[in-house]
Amino acid sequence: MTDMRQMVFDWFGGAGPAADTVSESPKPPELAKPAGEYVPAEPIASLLSRAHFTHPRANREIVFEKARVAYEFRRGKRRTIGLTIGTEGLVVSAPRWTPLAEVETMLREKERWIIAKLGDARERHDRMESARIEWRDGASIPFLGEQVILVLDPRQRHGRGGAVLETGAESLPGVPRLTLHVGLPNSATPEQLRDTTQAWLMRQARRIFTARLDHFAPQLGVQWQKLSLSSAGTRWGSASADGSIRLNWRLVHFSESIIDYVVVHELAHLREMNHGPRFWAHVESVMPDYAERRGELKDEAVPTW
Repeated sequence: MTDMRQMVFDWFGGAGPAADTVSESPKPPELAKPAGEYVPAEPIASLLSRAHFTHPRANREIVFEKARVAYEFRRGKRRTIGLTIGTEGLVVSAPRWTPLAEVETMLREKERWIIAKLGDARERHDRMESARIEWRDGASIPFLGEQVILVLDPRQRHGRGGAVLETGAESLPGVPRLTLHVGLPNSATPEQLRDTTQAWLMRQARRIFTARLDHFAPQLGVQWQKLSLSSAGTRWGSASADGSIRLNWRLVHFSESIIDYVVVHELAHLREMNHGPRFWAHVESVMPDYAERRGELKDEAVPTW
């Protein structure tokens, strides 16, 4: 009944679209084996080697050969079974009338895909945690693919609450050459440093994005009309038929080559409002290595603020 099945991988850890849910009772426990009947235990080595993935709102579980997955199960007004994998884990959404046995059959059919994507999501989460920013004097943030050291600078030449990026022409190998002097007192709170740094990053984002839009638009034969910065958690950009472009300001954490890919991607939508072959042909016409850059974007970890 559910020949059409949907798989969605949320690279940014979102829980997917909300759905009306109906709580399902767990499967009844199996009847005890008759006394005297030998039931072989699962080898300890198998138990220890099996990966475990647990969603924080898990209400069902499935055991695969190489993984035990506790997932969030939802029922709602939908026509297909949907799988969403994010940093929290696996979410399974199903129509109200779909039997649990059919859901489990699909999960076993997609076992390799599920385990691979859960592993990718866990690795990405670990990278994001390792990139968590500590808002203090001397901390570092990524800017255009390079690490920048934050320096509290109580001098007023930058203006209170302002910031200036300074470049150290000579720096030791492995030591960041960029410092961001923030016009705040040494007693500034982490929140003050975070907000001032974010304001500076957003100003840089608008400046850089505008320049790259102006650079690539003529090559694609389009005109953009308006640039808006977004803080969306699940998408890097969007384009409207009226020429409006929205770009996530957090892209300034990444290298210019990745920024250029997202800019070209959105500008190409002004030619084709879809992801069909003609759309990708437009992208490739100005960026032959777009697939490589797209892969780099997927592998990037957004710093946790």
